[in-house]
Formats: sequence, C-alpha cells, structure tokens
Amino acid sequence: MGYLPLGAAFGVLLVTSGLAWWWAPVFSVLIYAGSMEFLAIGLVTGGVGLAQVAATTFFVNFRHVFYGLSFPLLKIRSAVGRLWGVHMLTDEAYALLATKPQHGMTGTRVLATQILCHMYWLTGSTTGALLGAKLGLDAEGLGFALTALFVVLTIDAFRVAPDLPTLVVALACAGLALLAAPGGMLVVALMAFVVVLGARFAVGARKDGAQGTDEHGNDAKRTNAEQTASQQTGTPAAARREAPDA
Repeated sequence: MGYLPLGAAFGVLLVTSGLAWWWAPVFSVLIYAGSMEFLAIGLVTGGVGLAQVAATTFFVNFRHVFYGLSFPLLKIRSAVGRLWGVHMLTDEAYALLATKPQHGMTGTRVLATQILCHMYWLTGSTTGALLGAKLGLDAEGLGFALTALFVVLTIDAFRVAPDLPTLVVALACAGLALLAAPGGMLVVALMAFVVVLGARFAVGARKDGAQGTDEHGNDAKRTNAEQTASQQTGTPAAARREAPDA
C-alpha cells in the first residue's frame, strides 16, 4: 500500500518537470524501478546522452544482482512467470519476500505479491500524474518520499537480520560520496558500495576456502598417523579410534 502515495509523488514530480502525464504509466510499466524512475525524470528532461543513461541505470540497479542470490524466484515454476518475476523485482518486493521464512513460501505467493506491488505503483503514479496535471500541484519535497521509504525498509531489514558492518559501510560510502561528488552522490555511493561488498565477499570466500583446506589437511594427516600406528601395532585404525582410553 505504501506504493500508492510514493507512486503519486512520482507522478506529480513527473508532470511538474514538464513531461506529459502519460509518461508516468509508460515509465511504471517499462522501467518499474522506483529510484531509477525518479532519476529518469532528470535524465530525460536534461537531455542526457544514452551512454550516461545506461551507466547510471547499471550502477543504480546493480544491487538487484545481490537480490537475485536470495530472492525466492525458483518457487515460481513456469519460465514466463520467472521472467516476469525478474522484471518485477524491486527493493520493496525483496524486503517483503526474501526476508521472511521460506518455509511454506509458494510461487503463487511470490507472483501475487509482486503483481500487487506493481499495480499499486502503476495506480499511484498514474493518479498522481493526472492530478498534478489538472490541479497544478506543487512537487516541492516529494522527491524525498523515496528516500524516506528506503530508510524505513533499511530499519525493518536490520531488525530482521542485523548486519552492522554492512550498515556502517553503506553509511560511509554515502557520506564520502556526498563530500566527493555532491551532484552524482547516488551513483558514486552505489559504485563504492558494490566495490566494497565485492571485496568483502572475495576475502570471506578466500578465508572459508583456506579454512576448509586446512581442515581437510589436518584430517588427512590424522588418518595417515592412525594408519602408521596400526601398521606398527597391528591394531586396525578404526579399533584404535573406538577403543576407550586406559
């Protein structure tokens, strides 16, 4: 339901920026990415080149790669349903579905939740655009609606699965990006955050691999030692392991 007022804010902002009201449903159906839709208003009205639009879209929505790792997409059985589920994957849908217990989660529930979110957004954005065009509503401050929603989602996700290091990294990237590039803060912050997350994942994977190798090596050494002892004493290694201490 939160998509209704947020979509309405997007619709009003769109028409007050000089675009026709029908761009709201077009953006909502084809793009359907809240943060990117808000940014698309400035990109379209500013006459930005396609290369910059593509780069901005890539970095802003790159977080969806990480969403896909734990999103219950495989609960959907049909190929068409999965493709549609990929298109409808948003921050809010992820927060509603991926952070909940997966026991009992079905493909029908996944698709139904995503479709409802999409319809709420489409309805809100179209209504906001129509009202904004007819009533001449003031859009001042409406751009903050998306930021407020992300703050609420972050707090809710942190309560479900506390991860202080990731939260600190995100805040640090945002603060540094705001100081280094105020005009392109969002893109710079997301780029830095993706790089740090990638490095953190690589270091963690390397540590896990080294630990697994070390444990395997210790097991092999222990087995070799038991075999050597059994050859010297004539007692099978299995019997030595099962025999009680004297």
